Amino acid sequence: MNSTIFSRLFYQQVRNYTYKPVKRVSLPPASTLPHKPDPKVYSSLRHDLKSRILATGPIPVAAYMKQVLTNPSAGYYMTSGDVFGSKGDFITSPEIGQIFGEMIAAWCVNEWSKFGRPAPFQLVELGPGKGTMMRDVLRVFDQLNVSRGLAVQMVEMSEHLSQVQADLLCKSSTVFTDKPYYRSGVTANGTRIYWYRQLDDVPDGFAIVLAHEFFDALPIHKFIKQNNVWKEVLIDVEPKSDNKFRFIVSKSETPMLRLFLNNYADLVEERTHIEVSFDTEAIIRQIGTRFEANGGFGLVVDYGHLGDKGDTFRAFKNHKLHDPLVEPGSADLTADVDFRLLNRFCEDTAQITTIGPTSQREFLEAAGAQERLNILVSSNTISEEDRGRLSDGLKMLIDPEQMGERFKFFGLYPKALESFIKQQS
Repeated sequence: MNSTIFSRLFYQQVRNYTYKPVKRVSLPPASTLPHKPDPKVYSSLRHDLKSRILATGPIPVAAYMKQVLTNPSAGYYMTSGDVFGSKGDFITSPEIGQIFGEMIAAWCVNEWSKFGRPAPFQLVELGPGKGTMMRDVLRVFDQLNVSRGLAVQMVEMSEHLSQVQADLLCKSSTVFTDKPYYRSGVTANGTRIYWYRQLDDVPDGFAIVLAHEFFDALPIHKFIKQNNVWKEVLIDVEPKSDNKFRFIVSKSETPMLRLFLNNYADLVEERTHIEVSFDTEAIIRQIGTRFEANGGFGLVVDYGHLGDKGDTFRAFKNHKLHDPLVEPGSADLTADVDFRLLNRFCEDTAQITTIGPTSQREFLEAAGAQERLNILVSSNTISEEDRGRLSDGLKMLIDPEQMGERFKFFGLYPKALESFIKQQS
């Protein structure tokens, strides 16, 4: 990543705005949002999972994960209230401070400029959380006067999270039942925002695709090597128990294991445990098709590894590790992104070329995060408390012992531009 490019773009055009730091806003009043589900809801989901297993046999981790996170009546993201931030179960980088989103925005404008600033164009965010990052990105776009011709497409399955995002980003929003999008709104500066349940529904057009902590929440299949034979890890009901689940290993080769070994056997030669998201593969193929047909580029930001880890499937509740098989629906389920496998998915499309992954620390430093902090804290309009909060926030984002090395940035571009993109990186 070229720090000179970032610095020139960011400081010539952005240094004179937003000296006063942007406050991290809270969710709407609790009365307007679903509360965390009653324990009876957890019990219902647990009962449904148990009934399915008893009727059809042990299920893949992916099937369990999908139900726990996105079941319409009891899924974690579908029914929980404030799952993000200090009052939720985990905190994300955009919630720590505005600088993170501003650096993403600067990168987007820089890369968009390489394409000749095509318009109209769209920002497509997969899994927008509370909408905090998009708010910071749009603020920079507005300040740089590059919002003309822009439409924002939010891919969000959860209707209650879409309401949270709309309340943060829009003057007003409307729900629809007869259009490809189920909600739309407009920002104070006139940018239109639309909400979709899946990427397939987003209209064609040049797209900047952002996926921040999105792929880690997609369902995974877990495969393990025992006695030199690959098997799939499944979830079963604990014997002699009405309330517990357990991990078991398949007795024979499963269809998804065969599919993986047929296509990616070379990736497991030196491994004994691998986690595979076929949903990720499908979405990467969709992105590749869009890039080839309409142009665009993307940025994946997530915690992950380079193919050197095995078992990363876990749950978080109240900022602490939680047993993923206990009280399904009450905690977030996640698995580290395998960037080696993600890169392979991109290569196999023959439509995407990639840059990275690079660490969050390297990306933010190259983008000028420290210089941006210096500008913010030098203002005489902010309090010492705000200066400390901004400084502590950036340290958390770039410190190798905190988030700086754990999170990776991974760029996606049209394959046709591979030679040009590699030269520019």
